[in-house]
Amino acid sequence: MNSKDQNMQTAPFVELLAVPQAQAKNPLFDIIIEGKINIQNYCNALIAKILELRPSELPEFINYQFNLVKKPEIWLNKFEKLLANNSEQFQAIRNHSKFIKLYTLIEKKRTELQSSRVKETAAKTPKRLINAESEERYFSFSEVKKHIATLTNYPDKILYLNEEICEYKQSEVYFINNKLLDYKKQCKALMKQIQNEKILKCQLEKEKAEEKIKIASEKKPTLKIRLNGPINILTDAYKQMMNNVKPNGKPYIEYKIKEIAKFICDNYLDENGNELSIHTIQTYLSPTRTDKNPNNDWKIKL
Repeated sequence: MNSKDQNMQTAPFVELLAVPQAQAKNPLFDIIIEGKINIQNYCNALIAKILELRPSELPEFINYQFNLVKKPEIWLNKFEKLLANNSEQFQAIRNHSKFIKLYTLIEKKRTELQSSRVKETAAKTPKRLINAESEERYFSFSEVKKHIATLTNYPDKILYLNEEICEYKQSEVYFINNKLLDYKKQCKALMKQIQNEKILKCQLEKEKAEEKIKIASEKKPTLKIRLNGPINILTDAYKQMMNNVKPNGKPYIEYKIKEIAKFICDNYLDENGNELSIHTIQTYLSPTRTDKNPNNDWKIKL
């Protein structure tokens, strides 16, 4: 079946190694995609490639893709997931045998990879830093911390630790280093630490965002009232409230001329929508400058 005829169910591949036909170094085993390369097109092309190959070519195809990707074990896991998601494509007798053979090849390759990984890392990791060992692998929290330090994505860290915990639970451990803490407990503790750090980071980001909103709102210009007439009508009203003494012996507004002048400039505009001059307003507010008072017909009587 051609991938163009039907969209397959996808698997979450991390590496989408595909090329156009013109750039294929090995047209028989390369994943060929003309145009945009995305997860759907990659899965379609991968299933189509499997269905096109002869059973005898499948081992070499697996080896070719295995050596091409940077993280072969992850690719194998996603490839296995893709096969499971699209098992109905292999219902024909010929394709069903391919299906079984592919699963056998995947398991064989996975075993080879795990075996080589144990042999390779066993020489690098001192025995004193190994928490436990099983038939398939060993568990070292020291290595876990180093690997976590290389990951920048929060979900990847949590997923990796969760997989390690699950794998440890399911393994038949035959050696435990009593000088080190329990591997599972250490992984759980590190997971909780990462989760707490994530919560704290989110809280700090939220507080920063709220602070930015607060600063922005404080910087937002206040409403200024536009006067539809001479400025001295307004200043005379304030002058009356500042200078006319009430029965209690105090004026209605008890502030200095500079303070009232600043308040008026901060809250009013002239009839043309322009800012007011604080020097002019101070002059109008001066009790000695009666020549700046409006005519009685325009005066606001309080």
